[in-house]
Amino acid sequence: MTKTIPNILLIYTGGTIGMIKDPETGALRTFDFNNLLKRIPELKLLDCNIETTSFKDPIDSSNMQPKYWTQIAEIIENNYEAFDGFVVLHGSDTMSYTASALSFMLEHLAKPVIFTGSQLPIGDLRTDAKENLITSIQIASLQYYNKPIIKEVCLYFEYKLYRANRTTKINAEHFEAFASLNYPDLAESGVHLKINNEYLWKPNPRKDLIVHKNLDENIALVKLFPGITKQVLESIFKSEGLKGVILETYGAGNCSTEPWFLDLLRETTKKGIHIVNVTQCSGGSVIMGRYETSENLKRIGLISGKDITTEAALVKMMYLLGQNISPNLFKTIFETSLRGEMT
Repeated sequence: MTKTIPNILLIYTGGTIGMIKDPETGALRTFDFNNLLKRIPELKLLDCNIETTSFKDPIDSSNMQPKYWTQIAEIIENNYEAFDGFVVLHGSDTMSYTASALSFMLEHLAKPVIFTGSQLPIGDLRTDAKENLITSIQIASLQYYNKPIIKEVCLYFEYKLYRANRTTKINAEHFEAFASLNYPDLAESGVHLKINNEYLWKPNPRKDLIVHKNLDENIALVKLFPGITKQVLESIFKSEGLKGVILETYGAGNCSTEPWFLDLLRETTKKGIHIVNVTQCSGGSVIMGRYETSENLKRIGLISGKDITTEAALVKMMYLLGQNISPNLFKTIFETSLRGEMT
């Protein structure tokens, strides 16, 4: 079989990685990706063809919104047949949200979509941008018998490849900005690029890509804390148009047993508003019913987020609400792993 050279599309959405520092003023300005090969000549050594596209107006990741997720999904959809892999450059602050969202939006994805970014601009002397970018492109190019090895949405940062919907940003200063605490790394970059094949997502090979663009943003994220008041919670749970709540509870899914609190949850679920129980802990899982403090939630009908990240729980709810799933099925489907986001 003749080996083909993979075609990789580099999509710049914004973020630190695409900035260069003006040597005279020190100010950061947006990088012109048409001059990418001039800036990073090492890319010529990669065994692939690279094309680039960019958001017309690059987005700071703090301003990222579901409408931009749709824009990224459409770029991939429109170029899906022409390219073997995609690398998305994105600001690190909300990268886990965007990458998790894309994992749900791109159903039956059979090619790599690798998100990456950097903590320092690409023009900085000590930048982590070059390594992140070069290795992400290399991973997106990996093939076996002319078929991509990676067939899911991933996030690559500082020598580690993660399943995107298992990641969370854990550090604003270190180059190791992300972690996947409930799922093993998919690959590690050292002297050799080591792929952990047993952990890779294996989609149905006979299904065509379906791109879901309908996301419902009428949800809330509530983090419990000792002393949270009835008034504060009521103002959220009784918001007009609210359709779902991600409730960050303590430990393995525990919460207050105060009657007013349980009554509020009961009233909310009876109105058809979905409440998902996720843990505030960085790692670990919700196990409703393990303690008396979570047994009540189980009886009320809260959805168990199991070991899902808060980021993935939020975007999964947006995605499922956008699918108009019947209320009876919603709990069952949310508690099922759709893209490897929960164990």
